Amino acid sequence: MTEKLLISLTVNGRRHDDLVIESRYTLVDVLRHHVGLTGTHVGCEHGVCGACTVLLDGAPVRACLIFAAQAEGREIRTVESLSHGGELNDLQRAFSACHGLQCGFCTPGFLMLAEGFLAERPDATREEIREVVSSNLCRCTGYQSIVDAIEQCARGRREAQGEAR
Repeated sequence: MTEKLLISLTVNGRRHDDLVIESRYTLVDVLRHHVGLTGTHVGCEHGVCGACTVLLDGAPVRACLIFAAQAEGREIRTVESLSHGGELNDLQRAFSACHGLQCGFCTPGFLMLAEGFLAERPDATREEIREVVSSNLCRCTGYQSIVDAIEQCARGRREAQGEAR
């Protein structure tokens, strides 16, 4: 017999009440199949590839390694939170400009990893960016264009903050 749970999740600022799920469901399962946000991809399901990376209370996590019930009461952000009104955010635009998208399967994970990382380390060096992206897997090409995109976005955000001061 499978135990059912009634949980509420806050995803991208919107509360989703009355989610009836099996206790064994991972966060990525519930995001994709119960909340309807399919931007978070399922890759290895072992926490190795990073395709399922989302932000949990602002920190990048592998959604395939967390039970959905563990995310109750916490703020979840998925790749769908990045664009506003159909407009790409600065990080997404940088990935496009630097050709960091490649086949696109791993891109949502890289975007959320970078979003969480830049929030914590807005002055990150290129070497620090290279180190953080090494935690996610991309089978298409090298990581150079992804590092370029994150570095370009970080530089743009720093310049924008300098202008705002």
